[in-house]
Amino acid sequence: MTYHLLDSGNFEKLEQVGPYRLRRPAPQAIWQPSHPALWKTADAHYHRSSSGGGHWTYRNPLPENWTVNFHGLTMKIKLTNFGHLGLFAEQGPNWDWIRRQVRGAKGRVRVLNTFAYTGGSTLAAASAGAHVVHLDAARGIVAWARENAALSRLADRPIRWLVEDVSKFVARELRRGNRYEAIILDPPSFGRGSKGEVWKFEQHLPRLLAQCRRLLSDAPCFVLLSAHTPGFTPLALQNLLADMTAGLGGELHCAEMVIPEKEGGRLLPSGAMARWTPNS
Repeated sequence: MTYHLLDSGNFEKLEQVGPYRLRRPAPQAIWQPSHPALWKTADAHYHRSSSGGGHWTYRNPLPENWTVNFHGLTMKIKLTNFGHLGLFAEQGPNWDWIRRQVRGAKGRVRVLNTFAYTGGSTLAAASAGAHVVHLDAARGIVAWARENAALSRLADRPIRWLVEDVSKFVARELRRGNRYEAIILDPPSFGRGSKGEVWKFEQHLPRLLAQCRRLLSDAPCFVLLSAHTPGFTPLALQNLLADMTAGLGGELHCAEMVIPEKEGGRLLPSGAMARWTPNS
């Protein structure tokens, strides 16, 4: 079983996630749904609270977790208290792109995946032969990612699983002299590190990118930056990568991340991304 976006509109999305249908917020879906009757078939509905957070209501009982196959990976799905599932479907095309970059590289590819969440990008890189450092500040999320590695039959791949604040780890890697051919960043709008360190996107990201530039090896393969922070467009992310990679040459590309509806092809905007690759 896999993932499909069935419909969107009225600030929500209707998703087929394996055998279950879920209804969740989608703030940019300001249009009308295409299939209004279909929404009544949702097994669970996440309601966002105006004061923050939210809660699920259920039409049918659901298991604590289940799995889906998506873009070549097997991912554990779990309904969280903040409305996430452990899968961001808009990242699927990025996973395919990561695989192509790693397979097309001439030598060893060491990947640093920061804010790595449940590991889709980590596993995509590892499945293509990369050595990966998977870095996230939340211990439970890293454990979830390791489960996904086992489910995807990638548990034996060279992946280091680290629970740590990203900025502190990057600074320490610089002192150690470690380098990477590829860096992936998917920073949150706001977050806290493993020891309570505060992260704010617009305040801390430019400095982190400058540090990550110094982590790139002499034969860099790619940098991928994605975000879901309101107000930060693909072009804004590309400009940040242009600053980071100044003097390296290469090519920049940016785009809106989207999820296509299964029927009709309407696209649901779901974040922004920018990529850098060296000249071929």
